[in-house]
Amino acid sequence: MSKDEPILQAQVQRLYRLNIYCTWLIAVFLWISIGSLSIWSLRKEISLLVDHFTWVSVYYALAYNKLPAFGLGLCLGITTAILVLQSRHVLWGISPEEQKKLEQKVRQINHQGPTHFLWKWIIQKN
Repeated sequence: MSKDEPILQAQVQRLYRLNIYCTWLIAVFLWISIGSLSIWSLRKEISLLVDHFTWVSVYYALAYNKLPAFGLGLCLGITTAILVLQSRHVLWGISPEEQKKLEQKVRQINHQGPTHFLWKWIIQKN
């Protein structure tokens, strides 16, 4: 283990955290934009579902409103994918392939220097 190994691992952890924050930021943006518009488009169907809930009414509400259904599916799919990925990382850790990719990305950022837009968050730590 070289003397730069702990520094590299700390930088890899910062890059990993930044990736996680960015993916959650994208998910929140999708829910605020597409998710809220989809729910707003389904407001009449939702009010009927509140009064008389059946799975058939859910099916018809989504089947006859394809664009809002697609928007909600996109938001739910992205959120589920992020949760599964993070759960996998918590339970089994980051895979060696992902670790290697993160290390290569950190080395690339380090090689490019301060001109890289992630330099100040990953390499240069105050």
